[in-house]
Amino acid sequence: MTMLDAARSIRDVTVTGPAVARQDEVLTPEALEFLAELHHAFVGRRQELLQLRQQRRTRIANGADPGFPTETVTIREDDSWRVAPLAPGLEDRRVEITGPCDRKMTINALNSGAKCWLADMEDSSTPSWSNVVNAQLNLSDALRRQIDFTSEQGKTYRLNGESLTDLPTIIVRPRGWHLAERHLRVDGVPLGGGLVDFGLYFFHNAKRLIEQGRGPYFYLPKLESYLEARLWNDVFVLAQRLLGIPQGTIRATVLIETITAAFEMEEILYELREHSAGLNAGRWDYIFSVIKNFRDRGARFVLPDRDQVTMTAPFMRAYTEQLVRACHRRGASAIGGMAAFIPNRRDAEVNAAAMDKVRADKTREANDGFDGTWVAHPDLVPVAMEVFDEVLGDKPNQIDRKRDDVSPDAESLLNISATPGAITEAGIRANIEVGIQYIESWLRGNGAAAINNLMEDAATAEISRSQIWQWIRNASHTDQGRAVTHDWVEQLVADEFAKLTRFDGDRFDDARAIFAECAMGEEYPTFLTLSAYSRYLCEGDRD
Repeated sequence: MTMLDAARSIRDVTVTGPAVARQDEVLTPEALEFLAELHHAFVGRRQELLQLRQQRRTRIANGADPGFPTETVTIREDDSWRVAPLAPGLEDRRVEITGPCDRKMTINALNSGAKCWLADMEDSSTPSWSNVVNAQLNLSDALRRQIDFTSEQGKTYRLNGESLTDLPTIIVRPRGWHLAERHLRVDGVPLGGGLVDFGLYFFHNAKRLIEQGRGPYFYLPKLESYLEARLWNDVFVLAQRLLGIPQGTIRATVLIETITAAFEMEEILYELREHSAGLNAGRWDYIFSVIKNFRDRGARFVLPDRDQVTMTAPFMRAYTEQLVRACHRRGASAIGGMAAFIPNRRDAEVNAAAMDKVRADKTREANDGFDGTWVAHPDLVPVAMEVFDEVLGDKPNQIDRKRDDVSPDAESLLNISATPGAITEAGIRANIEVGIQYIESWLRGNGAAAINNLMEDAATAEISRSQIWQWIRNASHTDQGRAVTHDWVEQLVADEFAKLTRFDGDRFDDARAIFAECAMGEEYPTFLTLSAYSRYLCEGDRD
């Protein structure tokens, strides 16, 4: 059956979002038919897998620790299988820059000198309807080299180089399975946000990417099991078939950013074999996942202040080393975590100290065997590049370093209590400040917020609110012996809120309400972005 024949048997997608300039270039009848086909094929399985997530969380809450699946032991023990060979543009990924697909960031990222750009439609992007549409337009414009941007100050930004191969390889991160796109519906049912982001980019750009010596490449976020990777693989198979693109052209790197996925890394690679490009250590979401899954399991799983949970903590070391082992054993790339520091050119002392920390972090990753790493700012590209150049030399990667000294170890992955540090009043206040300021920025459409010289995104905001929820629920105490109670945190929220600099059109009142709901409520919302998305649509992005 051709795509046209398939399209005739399905209903059109209903577009309910407010009009966005040039949206007809993205939401063509053919593209909407393609999305509808994906939706009909996979809507049921997506919902089933989301229900399985909740069932697993319930088991963990009731005392069952996650572990390596017994039903997939033969996959883990079989030494013979490998993922597909590295695709064009993905052989050397030593430095990847991340950021949302707004017009200025698109140009800056592609001019950054990094090897790859994670074009983010997820944690660093508010999924407002205008952002969803404009991200697709900006990527298509960039691939046609028809993109520029002029700031309010009159500065003009344009792409360097002559062709796509002169620029970083683009790897698009669509939204996770849990997020819906309320402005696109089939028979009244919202499409999955991830299918929308993937589908529109793939439909409009896959053939152009292939013609220009690259391919449609993706980062897959928030996976919690190998079954969710299998679903993505089936999406890829159908999408390639519908557009007549050879199977295996799509490549995907999976972010290991949930505690349950950490026990299924080889299985995830296996499910995506012909489409796999490797795994990434999504450190911030991983910490969030640990807190979320064990939030009411007592002191064994209570972490100290966010800034004290470093990559040298035993459970984080175990996670990253086992990730490198899994990838290299199967011929896949292992990509390290985010350096979130934002250079402060007005404070040389702060800048120098932060750069030293970035260098140390990237040195650890390179020496551990990672093939590349992430940075959030163009000024960090040379620092990370220098570190990986020293380790890799002329080699594009170090996949040949198998890390046979590392063994899969459930106990070490769950060794949360060995994390050094303490809960402090300053840490609680910092979580409140970051949480409210980030949500306020998110509500205004900016999902990547520079706060106190760090690039905060949804993952770090999730840590901030989840720690407070967990500390209250578990009657934790600060280093000064004070109990973390609801009433005390409420007082600290009022204190920190009073310090904020207000401005016309700010969303701080809404942000405070969402933060209180997600950090101090009786029930724990699975994702704060679900609450914020609903509120944002009701108040700022009406259907």
